[in-house]
Amino acid sequence: MHTLSVRPPSGASLYNSPVRSTPDWKRRAWHLRWRTAPRLASAARIRVARLTHGHTRIVIPDSVFAGRGFRLEIPGAGSLIVGEGVQFRQGFYCEIDGEGELTIGAGTIFTGDAMIQCTTRISIGERCMFGQATFLADGAHLFRDWTKHLVDQGYNYRPLTIEDNAVVHTKSTVVANVGYRAVVAANSFVNRDVPAYTLVGGVPATVLEYFGPPAEEPAARP
Repeated sequence: MHTLSVRPPSGASLYNSPVRSTPDWKRRAWHLRWRTAPRLASAARIRVARLTHGHTRIVIPDSVFAGRGFRLEIPGAGSLIVGEGVQFRQGFYCEIDGEGELTIGAGTIFTGDAMIQCTTRISIGERCMFGQATFLADGAHLFRDWTKHLVDQGYNYRPLTIEDNAVVHTKSTVVANVGYRAVVAANSFVNRDVPAYTLVGGVPATVLEYFGPPAEEPAARP
C-alpha cells in the first residue's frame, strides 16, 4: 500500500493545505490541477452529501477530503460520523442500512476503491489506514440451508471495531475486529479478531508476528 505521510489530525494535510505562493507558473499550474481543483471538488461532494441526506444524521467536517467517486447510500435512519482530517482519496463507497451507525476517527485514510457495508455498528478509530480495494462489513450472508437461495437465507450480523492506528493493506476483506496498531497484510480475509500489535495475513488471516510490549503478547490460538 502506497500512501503519503500522515500528519496529526490537527494539522493540515497535503489534501487540504493552502497552496504556497511561487513565481514558477508551471508549479502553480500543477498546484491548481492537483491540489486546488480537488479541494474544490471535494467541498462540492461533501455539500451534496449533506443536502441529499437530510433524513438521517451525517457529520462531515470541512477538513475532510472526499475524492472522485465518493458515494453514500443511506436510505434509512442510519448515521455517519466522520472525524477531522479524514481522507477518502478516490472511489469510496458506503452503504448504511436501517439504523446502522458508522463512525470514522480523525486522521483516517482510505486510499482508493474502499467499500463499507454497515447494518448494526462499525467503529473505526483515529489515524487508521486502508489500502486500495479494501472491504469492511458487519454482516455476512447465511448460506448453509441447501433448500433456499443464498439471498433468501438472511444475514449474520456482528458489530465491528477497528481500533486506533490499525492498518489494512490492499485488497483485504475485514469482517472481524482489528486491534490497536495491528497490521493486516495485503490480500487477507479477516474473520477472527486481530489482537493489538500483531501482523496478520492469509485466507483466513492468522497471526504472523507480534511487535508490541512483551507484557501484552496474546496467547497462541489453538
